[in-house]
Order: sequence, then structure tokens, then C-alpha cells
Amino acid sequence: EEQLVETGGGLVQSGGSLRLSCAASGIAVNIIAMSWVRQAPGKGLEWVSSIGSHGDTSYADSVKGRFTISRDDDQNTLYLQLDRLNIEDTGDYYCRDTGSYHAADRQYGVWGRGTHVTVSS
Repeated sequence: EEQLVETGGGLVQSGGSLRLSCAASGIAVNIIAMSWVRQAPGKGLEWVSSIGSHGDTSYADSVKGRFTISRDDDQNTLYLQLDRLNIEDTGDYYCRDTGSYHAADRQYGVWGRGTHVTVSS
């Protein structure tokens, strides 16, 4: 069974950092493109970042220079390092078994339960 389990969210002050993890089973994170998306309260899904099978990375303008996507092939885990967080980063974060094109499509691929990030002022 394909499964994605996100962890690492929490409450952090503005300017702080968090590292999100996504443990994959039934999905090899180093073979396909993987992504992170988020949903702020009352808003739609927003693509955040992707990493390709060759390790190439891409970021939304809103997080570029602050967030870093990576993966551990041995642990079959995807990560998202969140630095210099601000209030607008608050939301539910999901990892996705696809690249940026389909990442925010709820009808596509596997969805985990997500992990919630709250940034306080």
C-alpha cells in the first residue's frame, strides 16, 4: 500500500525554523518527483517545492531562499526545512508523490494527513 506520513509541524515564533518529514512506504522517493504543498486557513492548496529524481529542486517564489527540500534515499523520506518563518507560512503541509504540475490536484496521487504549522508573531 502506498502511504505518505508527514510529521514535524508545530507552533513556532516568527523568524523560527522547523523541519518537516515525510515517510514514504510503497513509494520510492528517489525514483519519482516529490513535492510539498500547503493550505493556509481558508485558502486553497499552494505548491511549495519539488525535487526531481535527479535531485533538481524548485521553489515557489514565496518560500525561495527560506525553505529547502531534500530527501534521504536510505530512509525513503522527504524533508522540508523551513527557515525564517512568517505568519503567512501557517497552514497544513502535505508531501506529494508527484512533481509540481499535479502536486495541488486532490484527484491525483497519494495524500497523507499532513502536518500543521502555526507561526506566531
